[in-house]
Amino acid sequence: MNVQEILAAHAHWTAAWHLAPPENSESGILALARQNHFENFSLWHEEDIARRDDLGPERIRHAKRTIDRHNQRRNDLVEQIDKHLVQTLQPRESGCPFNSETPGMMVDRLSILALKEYHMHEETLRFDAAPEHRERCNTRLHVIRRQIQDLAVALSDLLAEVQQGTRSFRVYFQFKMYNDTELNPQLRKAA
Repeated sequence: MNVQEILAAHAHWTAAWHLAPPENSESGILALARQNHFENFSLWHEEDIARRDDLGPERIRHAKRTIDRHNQRRNDLVEQIDKHLVQTLQPRESGCPFNSETPGMMVDRLSILALKEYHMHEETLRFDAAPEHRERCNTRLHVIRRQIQDLAVALSDLLAEVQQGTRSFRVYFQFKMYNDTELNPQLRKAA
């Protein structure tokens, strides 16, 4: 997995999807990262809708259900990214430290940071906002960009260490219970 390629793809997809619906032209790990980013992209914008007070309770209820679906798919894709990497890299099962955050979790965090970067950059360009607002957002934008670089280095280092056999990771299944009628007592009761 090429971390810089993922970073560039996140930035490209974010900008492109604000202009036109997404098209899937990737394969392998990049296709999984793209699907994960699409769920985060969709989740981001649905979260904005859910916070409005002028749309009425039915639209907010719909937004909440949509958020739950995107979040479930997002978590499923983190696991798929990790499964793909376990098959590809075959990390050690024992004899070295295990990373508590998996590569898939890190790709997911980079996706969210790419969305933050895009939207914070938009705020720095708002001519209808006060100069103090734009400056505060510019300061935050620099912090977000530093966080992206720090996390990208951490992911690259982890992948290199896994290949060297000095660090490992496992697929950590989320087992989200809130969307499952068999596991959520409120949904089970309603059914």
